[in-house]
Amino acid sequence: MTTRTIKVYSDYKSPYAYLAKDLVYDLERETGVAVDWLPYTLDIPAYLGSAKLDAGGGVAEESRNAHQWRRVKYSYMDCRREANRRGLTIRGTQKIWDSSLASIGMLYAKERGVFRDYHDRVFERFWRRELDIESVPVLAALLGECGTDTSDFAAYAANEGRALLAKIQTEAEAAGVFGVPSILIDGSDLYWGREHFPVVTEMLRGAR
Repeated sequence: MTTRTIKVYSDYKSPYAYLAKDLVYDLERETGVAVDWLPYTLDIPAYLGSAKLDAGGGVAEESRNAHQWRRVKYSYMDCRREANRRGLTIRGTQKIWDSSLASIGMLYAKERGVFRDYHDRVFERFWRRELDIESVPVLAALLGECGTDTSDFAAYAANEGRALLAKIQTEAEAAGVFGVPSILIDGSDLYWGREHFPVVTEMLRGAR
């Protein structure tokens, strides 16, 4: 019997995606489906504005209105609350990161069979403020820790990986994806947010 595959979209700069990661592992184990993890790079300034903090934690640059600041502050409070409950660390970022390179690293790790190690390490270190996800050498070193050769990673990131990421992004948006974490079942049944995971788990368990 063919194993059913679902798509899960994630972005390393999303604390909600970090909190969903282990829940997706649980869903995969409990339902017997195969999960195809895919990157979806959020355009945060498009809906939450942008801001950059200085070394002392003050706002050095910003283009957010009061409503957007309230949403951002609540989001971090909400995520820290859940992270503390689960023994995870989420420290607020000091700028809006370009996570596309780390997303390309995800694709590279998938192709080389070290996805789970890479995925776990990037999320954990980034949210501890211990990882520069915009640096090719830093991500290559991390991939090396996961046990894969990285001699062609820089070339992959600049060419094949960049093109594949753009293709995945376009296909995701055509399917209705707009945020993370998102689960896509059978190409059209879309669920956004970890609050849907219990329902999805029961549905997939029943289908099995």
